[in-house]
Amino acid sequence: MSVLSHIKQNQERLVALRRDIHAHPETAFEEQRTSAMVVEVLSAAGIEVHRGIAETGVVGVLRSGTSSRAIGLRADMDALPIHEQNPFPHRSHFDGKMHACGHDGHTAMLLGAAEYLAATGNFDGTVYFIFQPAEEGEGGARVMIEEGLFERFPMQAVFGMHNWPGLPAGQFAIMPGPMMASADQFDIVIKGHGAHAAMPHQGADPVAAGSALVQALQTIVSRTLDPLDAAVLSVTRFHAGDAYNVIPDHATLGGTVRAFRPEVQDRVEAAMERICSGVAAGFGVQVALDYRRGYPATINSVNESEICRNIAAGLVGNESVRTDMRPSMGAEDFSFMLQERPGCYVWIGNGMGEGGCMLHNPHYDFNDEVLVLGASYWARLTEHMLAAE
Repeated sequence: MSVLSHIKQNQERLVALRRDIHAHPETAFEEQRTSAMVVEVLSAAGIEVHRGIAETGVVGVLRSGTSSRAIGLRADMDALPIHEQNPFPHRSHFDGKMHACGHDGHTAMLLGAAEYLAATGNFDGTVYFIFQPAEEGEGGARVMIEEGLFERFPMQAVFGMHNWPGLPAGQFAIMPGPMMASADQFDIVIKGHGAHAAMPHQGADPVAAGSALVQALQTIVSRTLDPLDAAVLSVTRFHAGDAYNVIPDHATLGGTVRAFRPEVQDRVEAAMERICSGVAAGFGVQVALDYRRGYPATINSVNESEICRNIAAGLVGNESVRTDMRPSMGAEDFSFMLQERPGCYVWIGNGMGEGGCMLHNPHYDFNDEVLVLGASYWARLTEHMLAAE
């Protein structure tokens, strides 16, 4: 019996499990119920369980044979602070929280693979099932690493997967090199001198300075960077006064910077510092930039990408494995794990059927039709990476 056929026998249970998680979303570092469900499923399958890594993180350990080789498979568990607007019965039970990025499906797929591998043991080595909290902006992967993930669970490679709306169900996208961009955040505080709106010459206008700053920042990508270096600088916040007839004494800006190479991040930050200094001098105000590095870019290893491509092709055929898709300017904290070990992060098609809208949308839902395929991908990858020598 093929892996797909074997796991398909468990499809109804995987769907029920996924929908249960969807109905009970938990945001970053609050995944108590979800992690308890993960522990229950792993323990019932006879898999060694380690809890409390990055607060709510779980690592399952499954050994077979005598080889010292080991790999890690990672799924994220957290939900988003979004009010769900779906009508179906498994919609969120918690107001203001929902699984709008498919982490419920990611968790269910990895659990399905874990159950299969525990039942068959068709590999030689150790597989670590990494159930990670707090991917959505809180850097749960980084916290797991800081708390000794790779020291406690030594592995030679680590792998991740994310559902991808717009990519047809039954397809994968796997590319070596960049898959997701880095994501940095910045805040800028402009301190001027307040004045009556009728007498602006008596003050130093932070709104005028901020407006000039926004325009100048938009020239960084187009006039400072190599045109072949992709980057996005977005100012997404601009707050100043509240009264119609008052020029405020300060203004604040904020936004994000996304790129694929650390050198580009460095150049953008340096250019922002120069522009802030120039605007401060030109408008007679004080400008303070707080630039914070966030998630690094998600960069796939060449060798592991080819392995994953072959595994996916074995399940769905070469024609259904995309290797030509552009990287996303979105960010993913699995990138921290790929900085520590070689590996590959793949996209599995979520399609555009019911719930097939884009991620982080209040109408999103994971496509249950891909649960078996995703679990089978994890299982076949493990059997290949840890094949008997």
